[in-house]
Amino acid sequence: MIAEISIIIPTQRRLEGLARAARSVFVQGGVDASSLELVVVDNDQTPSAEATTKALADEAPFPVRYVHEPAPGVANARNAGMTESQGELIAFLDDDEEAPSGWLAALISAQHLYEADVVFGPVHARADWDGIGNRVYFERFFSRLGPDESGPIDHYYGCGDSLVRRGALPDPDRPFSAIRNHIGGEDDLLFGAMERAGARFAWAAEAWVWEDPAPERLTLRYTALRAFAFGQGASAHCAAAGDRLGVARWMVLGVAQALAFGAYAGLKWLLRSPSFAFSLDRAARGLGKTLWWKPFKIHFYGLTAPAAARAVS
Repeated sequence: MIAEISIIIPTQRRLEGLARAARSVFVQGGVDASSLELVVVDNDQTPSAEATTKALADEAPFPVRYVHEPAPGVANARNAGMTESQGELIAFLDDDEEAPSGWLAALISAQHLYEADVVFGPVHARADWDGIGNRVYFERFFSRLGPDESGPIDHYYGCGDSLVRRGALPDPDRPFSAIRNHIGGEDDLLFGAMERAGARFAWAAEAWVWEDPAPERLTLRYTALRAFAFGQGASAHCAAAGDRLGVARWMVLGVAQALAFGAYAGLKWLLRSPSFAFSLDRAARGLGKTLWWKPFKIHFYGLTAPAAARAVS
C-alpha cells in the first residue's frame, strides 16, 4: 500500500534525538496509521543510524524506511528523503524535535482547511536552563513564534515542523538546492521560489513541537554566527535572483543595522544589561546582510564532527 503522508526525519549522529523524534511520531492521534510512513535519512558518511532505525521500526505502527545519504549536506539529506518517500503530503521533523500527539493532525487539518501548499507550526525551545545565562534570548532564538490562531499567512518559515504538498513543489523529488548544503537556508530558497510562483502558506497554531538545542549551541558565539548567516540570506536571495538593486538595498540596510545595533550592544554590555544578547543578534544579522558573498559563508552542515566543532568554536 502506498503511503499518503510521509514524515521525513533527517539525522546526523544524533541517535538519542532521532529515537525521541521517531517515537513521538509513532503515537500521533487523529490520523489513520495505515496512511503514514516514516523516512529516516542518515546523513553520516558511515550508516551510524541504521541499527537505531531498524530497532525503531520494530516499535512502529506503520512502515519505517531507512535511507543512507553519505553525500554531506542538509539539502542532500532532505532531497534523499523526498526521493524515497511516497506521500503526496510530506511532514518534516528535525532530529532535535519532539512532537506532541496532536501535531500531525493539526498540520493536516490546516492544510485541508486553507488549501495550503505549505503549513508551518510553532517551535518551543526546551533545555536545562539552570545556570544558563541569557536564557530569555536563547529560548527565543531556538523557538519559532507566530500568530496565536491558525490561518493563511503571506510569508514562510523554516522546514522543521512543516507540511508540504508535493504537487506544489518545483521538483517533486529533489526540490532543495545543493548550493545550500553547507550553509543552510535551503528551505528559505525553496519556499521563496514557491512564494514567487504563487504558493499558498498557512500557520497551524496547534501543530507545535519541542526543540532541544544541543548544550554546546547555548552560547552567544554560536548564536551570533547563526544570526550572521541568517542575515546573509536576504542579500544572497536577491543575488541568486539577479536583483542587483535588491542586493544593494539589503547591504545598505545591513551597514546601518550593524553600526546602530553594534553600538547599542556595546553600551548594553558596559551596563551589564540583560538585553545585550538581543542587540548583538541584530548587529550580527546586519553584518550578514553586508558580508554575504562566498568568502564569508559559514559552514554549519555537512561537516565531520571535529570540523563541525571547529566551525563554531
